[in-house]
Amino acid sequence: MNKFEQALARYLGDENLALLQKCHVGIAGAGGLGSNCAFNLVRSGFKRLTLVDFDRVELSNLNRQFYFWDQVGQYKVEALKNNLLRINPDLEIIAHAIRVDPANVLSLFSSCDVIVEAFDKVEAKTLLVETFLSSEKLMVAASGLAGWGNSDEIKTRKIKENFYLVGDGKREVAEGRPPLSPLVNIAAAKEADLVLEWVLKNKHRNKMRPSV
Repeated sequence: MNKFEQALARYLGDENLALLQKCHVGIAGAGGLGSNCAFNLVRSGFKRLTLVDFDRVELSNLNRQFYFWDQVGQYKVEALKNNLLRINPDLEIIAHAIRVDPANVLSLFSSCDVIVEAFDKVEAKTLLVETFLSSEKLMVAASGLAGWGNSDEIKTRKIKENFYLVGDGKREVAEGRPPLSPLVNIAAAKEADLVLEWVLKNKHRNKMRPSV
């Protein structure tokens, strides 16, 4: 346990921290939702992450995503991995700079206990949900978080026992309604908090795979 983890244990307790560190979280998409959810998870004690995104960091991403000027042009998953390791250098991160498709979706996320769906495209969202909805994995997705104002409308809805949707369900990105940091970060933090709550519930403790 490094010094960062020792400091976390003083807040969480050794047992809770151990539970979080055993949980393997897959983050499907490393944009505004995925990158910000990831740093919230790491700051909360999660240690095992699989990051999947084929895209590269662009200047237009810096208004809301967990990247910096000098990372423009890098693969998002590699840049995100490096940023997360600056929080906790002992993380176990698998980074796949690849597009998710029907041929690889199962192998990319099969070892995960939790999947955070943070894709931009409807087709990718649908593929991920349809592939894993019948599994015992927790799935967290988001819908409707563009623009500004009325942040209290961003809610968490339970769709199924293991599937939750965060957002207002209506404010998608459109002309005059851009993706901006405040609402994106609120939704990402809610996703991370939902994962945190789920893992710390007793009924899921024995389902976490041992740390490698």
